[in-house]
Amino acid sequence: MEGRSPGTASCLALVNFSVPLRNLKDSLRVLLNQLRDGESRESKEVFNLQHFWEMLEQSFKMTSQEATKFSLAFSKPPLPSAEGCGKLIEDIEKSVVTMSAVYYLLPKCQGTTLRRIVREATTDVVDGVIQLIETIVSTPLQSLSQEQLMSTGGVWESCDRITELPRDNQAAVLSVMSSYSKLVKDALEEIEEAQNSDGDPFSDVLGDIDMEERGNRDTYWSEADRQVMAPCLGLIKASKASLKKVSEAVKNHGKVREQEYIAQLDDLADCSSEISPSVDELVLCLYPPMNYVAVRYNAAKLASVLKKMLDIVGMSHMCPEAENSWVQFLNRAVDHNMDKVKELTPASA
Repeated sequence: MEGRSPGTASCLALVNFSVPLRNLKDSLRVLLNQLRDGESRESKEVFNLQHFWEMLEQSFKMTSQEATKFSLAFSKPPLPSAEGCGKLIEDIEKSVVTMSAVYYLLPKCQGTTLRRIVREATTDVVDGVIQLIETIVSTPLQSLSQEQLMSTGGVWESCDRITELPRDNQAAVLSVMSSYSKLVKDALEEIEEAQNSDGDPFSDVLGDIDMEERGNRDTYWSEADRQVMAPCLGLIKASKASLKKVSEAVKNHGKVREQEYIAQLDDLADCSSEISPSVDELVLCLYPPMNYVAVRYNAAKLASVLKKMLDIVGMSHMCPEAENSWVQFLNRAVDHNMDKVKELTPASA
């Protein structure tokens, strides 16, 4: 039998390695699902947050290094020996398992918001390693493919995120509230831009269509619509202002030295997570044809979430009595705008 070319031999070798590689991928997928659903392992030992971060950073760094070695070994002929392949699989699996085990050390008492962020960062790395394995198994082995290069880079990027993660629950809550504030700001800008389009919010979408064809009032705001929109925009602006002021309270007064304080921070984060979706639902029903019943319902829903968040922060350690006037002001703003919406819209169809 004539000798095979090195490339052909390597491709055949990759076929032989595909079973252990797929087994590795399946094992990591099971681990990934456990991470998404699993709980922390509570311990009676005193938890050292600084030591936890040192271990987690080291585990992320090790996973990045093992992923690099793994990718390079399968980037071009000749492939590693069966023994070498087994060692590579063992090392990368060990690094991922170790990283996951370190995550599980973070107890709920350190804050569910912090834990959620760390879990997402950890699962992103595991998911990236799984994608890398899938790419290696499915890509013909000739040279380092663009797909494999991108998958490897994806693992690096996920591992590098460890340096950007918030280090305690106060910072974690500030992080998520910043993202919520941006979403609300974008929604407000969107509806304000549409409002300033001469009563035609669909001009950028339907601009090329003949005016007679689209003369239906369903694509325009009536004067009554505009009157309803004013207090709705007031509610959305109150949402933006509330998130800004609450974030300042968390930054200036948020503490993590007591379990009660950590729990208050989590309550605030959970409640504030409802604001952006509520704003989006209200904005959506403001476009013509405007359904006043839907507008009233979604405005009331947003107002309820805002007042709940203001109540939580007002009764927490983050709002000293001497500085709570802004909470009262924003509560009045929410009530005022909601009352105007009720005046202008029917309670039912």
